[in-house]
Amino acid sequence: MRDSTDTAHPRATDPKTRRRGAELEAAILDAAWAELREHGYGRFTMEGVAGRAGTSKPVLYRRWSSRAELALAAWDSRVPVETDVPDTGSLRGDLLALFERIARRAGAMVNGMIAGVMADAFRHPEMAELLREKLARPTTLTAAVALIVRRAVDRGELPPVRLSHRAARTPLDLVRNEFITCGGSVDHDVLAELVDEVYLPLLRGLDRD
Repeated sequence: MRDSTDTAHPRATDPKTRRRGAELEAAILDAAWAELREHGYGRFTMEGVAGRAGTSKPVLYRRWSSRAELALAAWDSRVPVETDVPDTGSLRGDLLALFERIARRAGAMVNGMIAGVMADAFRHPEMAELLREKLARPTTLTAAVALIVRRAVDRGELPPVRLSHRAARTPLDLVRNEFITCGGSVDHDVLAELVDEVYLPLLRGLDRD
């Protein structure tokens, strides 16, 4: 079990300033993001983050096994995350609400500062590999898609289908591709086209259980 108390730095041993749990983690992620902005990923180090956060490397390594994991966590901390699953009463409505949430998150990701910092990071093989591994794992997004599909099956809007991880991840891929290829923002009409012309036909064409 990891120790969630920061006691490595003299100021952290003072009961008045001792940081634990979420407070300590937030301070580390803020420090990590500041290091990325100031130095880029090429000169991003666990030592630098620990010094800026007023803690120690062991405290960091109890939470993140590498500088790539810490950098990705710092990036995620700068992007809004919505975990509740839309429930509009229809498959199309749920999907459109979900696509709009993904668009808000993607828009934050391509913010000039965030995009510039992470573009530098993703040029490094260990970061690119970590991102590939992350995309291959179930996420709150793929769980949300699976729940939306189950509701649609229960309502009779879809037959029982086999939803693969790649199919569940497709909404993110579609919206992200729009931001990358078209630039700027992705409006409601574009999202509706992605739902109506791409994702709904995909779901209806999936293999049944």
